[in-house]
Amino acid sequence: MADSQSMPRQQSGETGSLVSAAWLASHMTAPDIRIVDASWHFPDSGRKAHAEYEEAHIPGAVFFDIDEIKDTAGDLPHMLPPAEKFSSRVREMGLGDGNRLVIYDTGGVHPAARVWWMFRVFGCRDVVVLDGGLAGWRALDGRIDDIPPIPRRRHFSPRYQATLVRDADQVAQALDQGTAQVVDARGGPRFSGADPDPRPGIRSGHIPGSLNVPFATLFNDDGTYKDPDGLRAAFDAGGVDLSRPVITTCGSGITACTLALALDILGKKDVAVYDGSWADWGADRGDQSRPIATGAPA
Repeated sequence: MADSQSMPRQQSGETGSLVSAAWLASHMTAPDIRIVDASWHFPDSGRKAHAEYEEAHIPGAVFFDIDEIKDTAGDLPHMLPPAEKFSSRVREMGLGDGNRLVIYDTGGVHPAARVWWMFRVFGCRDVVVLDGGLAGWRALDGRIDDIPPIPRRRHFSPRYQATLVRDADQVAQALDQGTAQVVDARGGPRFSGADPDPRPGIRSGHIPGSLNVPFATLFNDDGTYKDPDGLRAAFDAGGVDLSRPVITTCGSGITACTLALALDILGKKDVAVYDGSWADWGADRGDQSRPIATGAPA
């Protein structure tokens, strides 16, 4: 049985934190494999991720509700939950020590990366993302069903990895001292401030000194991640120095994780995610507001 703290294994159809649909098809009956649907959509998209999951999912997959498995004590959209809450929820989903987790989604903002990162924050190293998500699985003629799984509760031992997470003060300090680059995954118009933020009370613009690598530039047309050369080109276009530490950010902490996953694919380990992201930094708090910048990166 796999050790939940082991390094990801390298096998055919698997590259670090990614696995192909073909790999999953040949491994999904292994006793340690657990499949997780991490789909999430913007509230104004008209799509309901859980309803879509109930209609069609990879056999045996459980649904990870990003809007529920979070810190509900504050007013930010997708902050990490306390370790106790995370552990409780995933145990009930039958996910725990000794499992190898395969996370997928139905596209859009590629939220599987967020759930991949959350498991890593809480100490699970044996977690991968299905490259191309449900669409890639369907393209392979992979089986789909609507049968709700009946998970067997399993123990999960959280081991919080503080090096993977940053807050606003740590981001400001990193920029002030030049110890890390801050890279924003939002699209160019939102980064520059040309487009207003969709959330009420959030200003337009970006963190002063941050760089912009829109998350969409990381993907091929079929929703798979670009190959390493393509990923390096995307970060190079954004002015990112891959030899230096990186803190990723976005609107609410979801697409920042696609940058973190892409950097992990490239073998880069000195990467953290600003969990509060722009929903935190860009909030209008009167005299206590954080400074913002507009326009292209300096």
